[in-house]
Amino acid sequence: MTMIRNPILPGFNPGPSICRVGEDYYIATSTFEWYPGVQIHHSRDLVNWRLVTRPLDRAAQLDMRGNPDSGGVWAPCLSHADGKFWLVYTVVKRLVGNFKDTHNFIVTAPAIEGLWSDAIHVNSSGFDPSLFHDDHGRKWFLNMVWDHRTDGPARNRKYPAFAGILLQEFDARSGRLVGPVENIFAGSEHGLVEGPHLHKRGGFYYLTVAEGGTGYDHAVTMARARRIQGPYELHPNVHLITSKDAPAAALQRAGHGQIVETPQGQVYHTHLCSRPLEGLRRSPLGARRRCNNASGARTTGSTSPRAAKRLPSTCPLLRRAGARERASATSGRWRRRGDRWSRLSAAGATISRSECPDRIRGSKMAAKALPPPTKAFDLHLCYAPGRHRPRIR
Repeated sequence: MTMIRNPILPGFNPGPSICRVGEDYYIATSTFEWYPGVQIHHSRDLVNWRLVTRPLDRAAQLDMRGNPDSGGVWAPCLSHADGKFWLVYTVVKRLVGNFKDTHNFIVTAPAIEGLWSDAIHVNSSGFDPSLFHDDHGRKWFLNMVWDHRTDGPARNRKYPAFAGILLQEFDARSGRLVGPVENIFAGSEHGLVEGPHLHKRGGFYYLTVAEGGTGYDHAVTMARARRIQGPYELHPNVHLITSKDAPAAALQRAGHGQIVETPQGQVYHTHLCSRPLEGLRRSPLGARRRCNNASGARTTGSTSPRAAKRLPSTCPLLRRAGARERASATSGRWRRRGDRWSRLSAAGATISRSECPDRIRGSKMAAKALPPPTKAFDLHLCYAPGRHRPRIR
């Protein structure tokens, strides 16, 4: 029996995208202003992961000049189709004020180790792009749209700049977008809709997005439709994964992930979260990736209120981990020395060391120290129960 121990990727691993090719799983994560761009890990069992490549390693793929702190590569999406890997990502050149300078690109490779192609510029209408490979070879490009206007169409919403999720067909032969641009999803009342990913199952297109920002209101929101263009119906519980309503939980800021199916049809959902220090709301242990329950009901099931009762709005594994992780990782006082954090006993003696990861170094374009604790997210994994349920803790 497989034991999945969360977090599956500890440390600074935000913006996860998961992809399965046969028996192999790959996760791509953001690198912001660190270089080379994007980290890709590989696993055969969703348990043991190893770093296999950092694909964006030359200026033709990623020009870091002028990138501000917290700019650079945001929220990549990794997929596989037509015998090759596809990686889409945003390069952020400006992120303050009403206007965001964000550019979305695609690179491809015949194998995960490369050689990765030069980048193709796709659009610059927003960030968090995703590429969905539909039936009959059609490909669809999604991204959140940023509206810098104060009187735009979403002016009556809580966060009008986050103006929805755009969808447009991508022509792989010409390397450009074709056909009409459609805003397929405005998000829920929670606001700050971003991070779109599509998954097709049982005749439905399932759209998962991140909402609430990457702070303590973070959440994974799901909607579905029969047609890829919509209309999309919100899940009755709206947020499938979140810790925003559980302030005492040890794991916080849960959101932004993607669905993946095993060869046996089991459904998982990755998402990021952090483990803040008690009373400080700072997360020096790093940005982790978690693997948790996507839902209590199968994703092919009804979205009726009756089915929704089986799906808690706060992931049960977030609650389950609370007491143990709070006692072992978030209690006591902490001290920082350079790039390392240590936990202190009541007498002031060091009793444990933090899990701050080594960062990518060696580039004049972006030779930086560890990110501050506010950039801390882990990768976790959620499981939708099926016939053969693995043990998760």
